[in-house]
Amino acid sequence: MAWNTDETKRKLKEAATAEFAAHGVGGTTMERIARRAGVNKERLYSYFGDKPRLFATVLADELNKVAAAVPLDNLDGPESVGDYAAAVYDYHAEHPHLTRLLLWEGLLGLPQVPDEESRTEYYRAKVDAFAGAQHRGVIGTGLSAADLAFSVLALAGWWYAVPQLARMMHAGTTDSAESTREAVRQAAIRLAR
Repeated sequence: MAWNTDETKRKLKEAATAEFAAHGVGGTTMERIARRAGVNKERLYSYFGDKPRLFATVLADELNKVAAAVPLDNLDGPESVGDYAAAVYDYHAEHPHLTRLLLWEGLLGLPQVPDEESRTEYYRAKVDAFAGAQHRGVIGTGLSAADLAFSVLALAGWWYAVPQLARMMHAGTTDSAESTREAVRQAAIRLAR
């Protein structure tokens, strides 16, 4: 029986994503990832190297997924900024592990993250999209393009970074995920004006 390398790598990355999201880099072991995937630990090392490189691979894959699922193609006014924020909010609702992975990375306090140069390009493209919309006069210039892009992403994702805070602040209300999504959308529209 032939070994299916792609399938094995997929299983290992899926297991690593779950482990890193739950336990961070420091709390995750390569042995536990391999066991969860049902794959020999030596194969994990041979495919991905050490734990920091595996974490970087997992996070890069997850960022590629969100970039493909929630493109920032055409900002043509504040409403499109709101729609983008709502789409990012939806993505985080469906993929809560992404928020956790980013938080764990932040807690590492690294002076530079793995693959920072290409990730900077990824975020720079978002900033450029906001700057282009500002330059065309279709969204406001009250915030710099970088601050606006960051604020929109933070607005959409922070709900999943601190769900306990959202729960406490909305205690006694009948707010639903749908009304929260609309609040995110409306706040992003106001930021973009």
